[in-house]
Amino acid sequence: MIIKRKICVVTGSRAEYGLLRWIIDGIHNSSVLELQLIVTGMHLSPEFGLTIKEIENDGYYINKKIEMLLSSDSSIGICKSIGLGVIGFADGLNELDPDLILVLGDRFEIFSAAIGAMSSRIPIAHIHGGELTEGAIDDSIRHSITKMSHIHFVATKEYKKRVIQLGEDPSKVFNFGGLGIDNIKKLKLLSKKDLERQINFSFGDKNLLATFHPVTLEKGTSHNQLDELLEAIAYYNDLKVIFTFPNADNDGRILSQKISDFCKKNPSRYCFYKSLGQLNYLSSLKYVDGVIGNSSSGLIEAPSFKVGTINIGDRQKGRVKAESVINCEADKESIKKAINFLFSNKFKLILNNVSNPYGEGGACQKIVYQLETLNIQNLIKKKFYDIDFLI
Repeated sequence: MIIKRKICVVTGSRAEYGLLRWIIDGIHNSSVLELQLIVTGMHLSPEFGLTIKEIENDGYYINKKIEMLLSSDSSIGICKSIGLGVIGFADGLNELDPDLILVLGDRFEIFSAAIGAMSSRIPIAHIHGGELTEGAIDDSIRHSITKMSHIHFVATKEYKKRVIQLGEDPSKVFNFGGLGIDNIKKLKLLSKKDLERQINFSFGDKNLLATFHPVTLEKGTSHNQLDELLEAIAYYNDLKVIFTFPNADNDGRILSQKISDFCKKNPSRYCFYKSLGQLNYLSSLKYVDGVIGNSSSGLIEAPSFKVGTINIGDRQKGRVKAESVINCEADKESIKKAINFLFSNKFKLILNNVSNPYGEGGACQKIVYQLETLNIQNLIKKKFYDIDFLI
């Protein structure tokens, strides 16, 4: 009888699950791995679309549901949610007793999971470490998770270098590219007609996909920045926009309300969704002229479709970017200037030669192979890997 290696995958948001989808599938179908699945955070909240249903519809057994998200997006509420998450993961991980937990990214739900695993002496494999988002609290969370983790799957050579710079063993840092590319390759995207029917919205001559998250390291600026974005969009009479709601971060709810109110004033031109789901989201990327806002998807997935990205403000400052990314300030005039450039013939010529710095796909399969074959004994006691610097 083969004793399978128990891999516990943690997911707390729609976007994160979309990235993990094919790794989960690979673990599920592996002859040597046993999948354990913990669902938490926004997945369990009706306010954010109750996206646990997407996971259930994909046919995966959910071993644990950990409620941790308070109905407050204040700093105090987020802090308390982290604490509730740590308590929940302490119990959940103790019961499941995995050989390793697999986490992705930089959200506070994942921070709670990493704290729980570290305290329980369970090895951690971390995906998408080494990245920078200088306008978001995610930066501190991501680097903290890196230091609690033992195996690292990064998306570019720059990020691999940064994880090693944080003192991690180079032999445990693997650059396999961005996970989002695998979804693009594996999913059968909808036709424009089927997508329009699915989301109940008709595309026009000019279309954008918009996601604007709170800038969590700035106090009280997010709603003002969103106002600037909405005013810039309203300036164009021939522009149609599909909005997706922001994450459960500080001030996220006021942004969702502003987006909802804006779209309801002109439903023929604007629509909004708590969660489009991966298939509808990626299908939308195929047919829009560009994405706008401050989501990492505009940097990681959009270049593979050769559509432009208007990246607003500092939330994604520091990430590796393709030539298809147009950076602009978070004010109306700068955003309008970026929109004009997005639709210009000059920019369309740039798009023809764009390559995605996050790779061409295949990361999920490579990660599953490492989970199957990598020696995970004696990982808990880490040595700090020193780099000789010239001072």
